[in-house]
Amino acid sequence: MPLPAWRRLARSEARLARETVVAGVDEAGRGPLAGPVVAAAVVMAPGGRWDGLDDSKQMTAELREELFARLCAEARAVRWCAIGARSIDRMNIRGASLEAMRRAVTRLAVAPELVLVDGIDRVPGVTLPQRPIVDGDARLLSIAAASVVAKVVRDRIMRHLDRVWPRYGFARHKGYATPEHLEAIERHGPCACHRYSFAPVCIQTLPLG
Repeated sequence: MPLPAWRRLARSEARLARETVVAGVDEAGRGPLAGPVVAAAVVMAPGGRWDGLDDSKQMTAELREELFARLCAEARAVRWCAIGARSIDRMNIRGASLEAMRRAVTRLAVAPELVLVDGIDRVPGVTLPQRPIVDGDARLLSIAAASVVAKVVRDRIMRHLDRVWPRYGFARHKGYATPEHLEAIERHGPCACHRYSFAPVCIQTLPLG
């Protein structure tokens, strides 16, 4: 019988984290046309059973919310940071994502001794030892936990933005380039939470002629 996802992730992480305090770091929201990018850092408590915890993209919204509440209550430390659309336009999305990660890591209440980063980049401005891990949210428990926190926080922000700007359907598509969203941009133009540096939003803001 195959191992549950959380046990597989925990075993893989244990090989990296022998007698070391590790923080997993991940982000949500690099691709959308609107809203912030959110990064989270999580230091897991040793032991514990985390049924259902996996890469956040493989989980239902209901399970993510349930595990988010548990992580906030039971992890040794959890921190997140959101970087908004105007800062994304100014910094570019990669720079904004890494800055959100930096802020999340450096504000943890428990200082890690090793930072496990989802992806290929090290986080600038973090002097702690780091290990970038491709597909880390599907391989290591603390990165999977960070992916859940970042995703839940960002989805909540997008539901709030949907109440502020109801024409765009942010609560349904979370700012991604769905046909519904593209049609709304074409009809109404972009709003203040759109990323003006992203195509096709930037096309809507170019002067005519």
